[in-house]
Amino acid sequence: MTWKEYVDYFKEIVDGTERQTPYDNEDYYEYTKLNKSRTNRWLKQNPLTEATVAFMKNSVKTKQKWVVITEPWCGDAAHIVPVLYLMSKLNDCINFSIQLRDKDSEIENYLTNGTRSIPLLVVRDMNGHDFFHWGPRSKQGIEMFRKLKESDASFEQQKIALQDFYNKDRGRGVQDEVVELLKSVH
Repeated sequence: MTWKEYVDYFKEIVDGTERQTPYDNEDYYEYTKLNKSRTNRWLKQNPLTEATVAFMKNSVKTKQKWVVITEPWCGDAAHIVPVLYLMSKLNDCINFSIQLRDKDSEIENYLTNGTRSIPLLVVRDMNGHDFFHWGPRSKQGIEMFRKLKESDASFEQQKIALQDFYNKDRGRGVQDEVVELLKSVH
């Protein structure tokens, strides 16, 4: 699915009158509405750093496919996927696409501690061989989430803490880690 198809899918879910599973569940529907708003905010604010922009424009010289496995209901994705998309748009060597985790994706090949965690970025050469994969959060985000789980934080506390983390981080962790991985791609 292209970025436009993904954005259209978001719109179809939020504006549609007939909701399919899991969006027929009010919680999933509300998460998705909120995530659409957050995604649009990151696209509008464009939090890419000068260092990321310079690297993406000048240093990525190998043609590659970026496949992002995600879902519109995923709260982390609302903060991460727009950053990945904005990074990809800076270089014509990058072909960006999205796979919906729950609809024929490759997620089973990229489990995180045995779970189908998203979002996940898979970077490959044009023949389909993986250079690397990244996700579902930056190392700092993973560590923060681990501490929340260990402290038995409620789901509501986790959501608030993660939202605060993403607002303060402004996509820097994602950018820094993906740029570092891209440096090894020849």
